[in-house]
Amino acid sequence: MNAKAPFKSPAPTTFLASLLYAWNGIIHTVVHQRNMRMHVIAAMLVSMVGAGIPLGLAEKVTLLFCVMMVFFAEILNSALEQLVDLATEMQHERARIAKDAAAAGVLVLAIGTVVIFAAILVHNATAVTSHVHEIQQQVLCGVPLTVLVGALMHEQPRPGWANLALLAAALGLWGYTLTWTFSFVFSAMALGLLIVAAAAARARKQQELA
Repeated sequence: MNAKAPFKSPAPTTFLASLLYAWNGIIHTVVHQRNMRMHVIAAMLVSMVGAGIPLGLAEKVTLLFCVMMVFFAEILNSALEQLVDLATEMQHERARIAKDAAAAGVLVLAIGTVVIFAAILVHNATAVTSHVHEIQQQVLCGVPLTVLVGALMHEQPRPGWANLALLAAALGLWGYTLTWTFSFVFSAMALGLLIVAAAAARARKQQELA
């Protein structure tokens, strides 16, 4: 009878390595989870609104917190799905319930975020109507920018130069929006989402070539 191999503790990692593991987890979720890609697109729209309308500190913090919570819930849901699939290789009613419950948690947070977002817009209706020109500029640049982010994350195979072209166009639009932004925090969030989309496109391309 063979003795069990002794448990080996994992090798110590640096703080930078831990950050890299976390980053890889985010990109993996974006690449393999369609709902996460939808959340990234929604977050880009929120960032465009936050940068295009003069909001108070409370509204900004609330929107940022809601976006981060939805991302956290979707990443946790993805991790739970992987764990359930690892634990059981056959279809099981309890496994289905666990996955459905986790997905329901994400849905509740997403609905709550939409309601909060609508309430903030209604509460700041005066600011919206008094900055029509800035909002028009934001729409003309923000909508194409969001489309480019979605295109970068799309599953459709494309050559590497196409990804670079999409990224360059998105960066150009993002840089132009900086000339009138009301919030560099939301502009920075838009840049972060763009980087995530570009990293997801790169990861998907690497998988195609592997």
